[in-house]
Amino acid sequence: MRDLVYIALGSNVGDRSATIAQARSAIDAIDTTRIVAESMVEETTPVGPVKQNQFLNQMIAVETDLTPRQLLSKLQEIETAAGRERTVRWGPRTLDLDIVKIEGREFSDDALQIPHPELQNRDFWLREMAQVRAALDE
Repeated sequence: MRDLVYIALGSNVGDRSATIAQARSAIDAIDTTRIVAESMVEETTPVGPVKQNQFLNQMIAVETDLTPRQLLSKLQEIETAAGRERTVRWGPRTLDLDIVKIEGREFSDDALQIPHPELQNRDFWLREMAQVRAALDE
């Protein structure tokens, strides 16, 4: 079954633009997965208590045959390849990839909750999802 999945991309360490572009390419190269729409890339203020640099963020929509857990695993591999280290919660990161929503589905297990529990708290995600939906409707 092909799902339409919204993925948030973020980076605030190193060459943020290049990292976001490389992440898009890596996601599009995942077997049975392809990008079908994307928002503009925008600079946003970090969320959380840790003082850090501004983020570049973007939302993409992909069609995929992967299960949510399979997709999460692939996204975590891409984060690791980009130098992501999981040390401080909500801290600086070279790349952050979040499954935000799967159209028409919910999913929850010990490592993943969809829709993402912070979706309604992140105005930039809501704005970027609206851009992606508009692109899908064109």
